[in-house]
Amino acid sequence: SGSGVEPKREAMGVLLSPSLEHDEWSCVRLVYQIAGSGHLEVLRRSEGRSFDTPLWSSRTPSDSWVIASVDLHNASEPFRIVIQGRAGASAESSVAIFEIHISPRYCLECDFEEPHLCGYNNQWNVNVNWYVGGGGLQLVHNDMPDDHTYHNKTGHFMYVDSSYAKTFTEVAKLVSPMATTPMSGCLSFQYQRSEERGNMFTVFTRDRLGQYQELWKAEPDNRLLHLWVSVCLQVVFEVGFNSPRGGHVALDDISFSPEFCNKDTEPTFDPSVANCDFESGLCLYTQDRSAASSWRRVSVKPNIFRNGDHTTGAGSFLLAHSRLGPRSGYVSSVISPILPGNTRFCLRFYFSLRGFNQTEQALVVYLLQQGGRQENIWTQAEKSRGIWISADVSFQTSQPAKMAFVSTCRSFWDCGSVALDDVSLNLGDCFLSAPLPGHCDFEAGLCGYSQDKHRDAAAWHQRRGPTPTSYTGPRGDHTTGLGYYMYIEASPMLPGQSARLRSRPVRGTRGPQCLRFFYHMYGSGTGKLRVLADKDGEEVLLWQRSGEQSIAWLRAQLEYQSQSHHQIVFEATRGSSVRSDIAIDDIMLDSGPCPGDPLPLNYIK
Repeated sequence: SGSGVEPKREAMGVLLSPSLEHDEWSCVRLVYQIAGSGHLEVLRRSEGRSFDTPLWSSRTPSDSWVIASVDLHNASEPFRIVIQGRAGASAESSVAIFEIHISPRYCLECDFEEPHLCGYNNQWNVNVNWYVGGGGLQLVHNDMPDDHTYHNKTGHFMYVDSSYAKTFTEVAKLVSPMATTPMSGCLSFQYQRSEERGNMFTVFTRDRLGQYQELWKAEPDNRLLHLWVSVCLQVVFEVGFNSPRGGHVALDDISFSPEFCNKDTEPTFDPSVANCDFESGLCLYTQDRSAASSWRRVSVKPNIFRNGDHTTGAGSFLLAHSRLGPRSGYVSSVISPILPGNTRFCLRFYFSLRGFNQTEQALVVYLLQQGGRQENIWTQAEKSRGIWISADVSFQTSQPAKMAFVSTCRSFWDCGSVALDDVSLNLGDCFLSAPLPGHCDFEAGLCGYSQDKHRDAAAWHQRRGPTPTSYTGPRGDHTTGLGYYMYIEASPMLPGQSARLRSRPVRGTRGPQCLRFFYHMYGSGTGKLRVLADKDGEEVLLWQRSGEQSIAWLRAQLEYQSQSHHQIVFEATRGSSVRSDIAIDDIMLDSGPCPGDPLPLNYIK
């Protein structure tokens, strides 16, 4: 609870579970209540990891007990569940926990036998709603089925009936708990539907923006009970009635499996064959030789005139542009390996456009199918401003096909340059996945980083787009080009003044740790950027750069070892003039050595 004493202070409590071993997917259910400005968080702690993995959190106050469902990945090593509550400074703030359940199943699964109903809830409607049936209770409809789980009258199931339907379309929605981890698999359920012409039974998914996507609809000739689904947040079972004589729908035994519903259609295709960062060539991509021009793999050394690649800032990328002349114009096409049919994919890549007119044909992605048929699956509509912008698209191939990245220029005025980098392909839909522990892209806050103002009054600022001062700072973030980054605004600072950004405490490990991040140091008066490890007030320098480096985002990568708790500090110092903005983005800290060539190891005693 809140302290209730002066001066007001925040109260915090941490519950640590015993060591757990779950080699299968599990579900943690928490019955809790938050009052006032309380905050409840569930994390996963593994030995040898620098940070706890955030699984779920809430700041929403409630007048009654609330159920939270948290999915746990299967793990080959023991781990602990950390439940952390912060009550806030006010005396009326509190966080309470009533029950903790851990069961070896997906949170999406339910047989409706427990009072918590697996976190499923009815979205209230005045006239029609989902209710719990069975348990020996006398229901409105005598033709209600037995419970499917136990095949008798004592088990429980969910049902909705049309007895009180009044308007033409009365809709009842049963909503699953929010999936805390994106997942794809086979969703199965048992249902009984009466008066098939008087009701509509549909299954949807609902994303974080509240948008629905239909998965399946009950038809007289459609008795399918299994469907392939990509779950990002919620599954909604919806029944609509057109009159009080619309009958009923009963639902039971919802289950989920990461395996494909039909083993005969399970793909053996590895989508990573279509991944490429173009650092060592075109990977498995090929050029369309029939096109008038080819994509060229180029590398731009870090400088103040041109952006480098997206991968490291100093690597390679693909470039399509016209060679100026009386017949300026081109069509450039680079083609992926073949993709199998009847499969859902998520394509992600980065592009950058320069030119007088950025037409829709500057960059288009097609699916090339057999027989010469092509389907447009993505067209650029974002003005790039010469920065790297991320793009993602979910698509499905009805038959084997290839992806083609096509850049078309019709005249001198349309021709600038089109750049392509970091193409990746995955099975399923594109999800807005939660960041990994120790990874911060500053899109949803500071990820536990805090300002350290003990020495100077200067501060790091979160920003999107270009910085206010001309000829200094980035024009967009590194993560998406349109998101957020952290930077120091040099204008109000004095030369030599510093701003410090401090991580939350990092647990020590016996082996090396890898810190990667992207930095931006562009401007004639750029000062210095340092990374330090702070152990109980003793600081060790891990990395530093001074002066103008490039107009591009550059990648930094370093290894260090510390067996004690410590914090990472990013310290930016203003240079000689106001053109000294310094920015950082996409911080990644993880246990183990950095990928690639071995790096010098910094030891922290």
